[in-house]
Amino acid sequence: QVQLVESGGGLVQAGGSLRLSCAASVSIFSMRTMGWHRQAPGKQRELVAAINSGGVTNYADSVKGRFNISRDNAKKTVYLQMNSLKPEDTAVYYCNVRVRPLDYWGQGTQVTVSS
Repeated sequence: QVQLVESGGGLVQAGGSLRLSCAASVSIFSMRTMGWHRQAPGKQRELVAAINSGGVTNYADSVKGRFNISRDNAKKTVYLQMNSLKPEDTAVYYCNVRVRPLDYWGQGTQVTVSS
């Protein structure tokens, strides 16, 4: 059974920082590609960042240079460090893992950036 639990969201002023965490209960965590997605009101869910088993990362253009994804395999946790936050970063952020053939999602954590 796969379980993902996000934490670390909240309200922050523009220019501030937040660190999201996702604790994963999934087999062979170290071999999984983990992702962070977000969904703003009225918009489709979008990929924010992902990290594979080798530590290779990729980011949405809108967050490059501001966000950093990392993982701690011993703790089975993936992090999203978000700096220089903007009001347009406001969304529910979801942790994701694919265990073929299914995608699994956490419950989401709200991030609100005030101007």
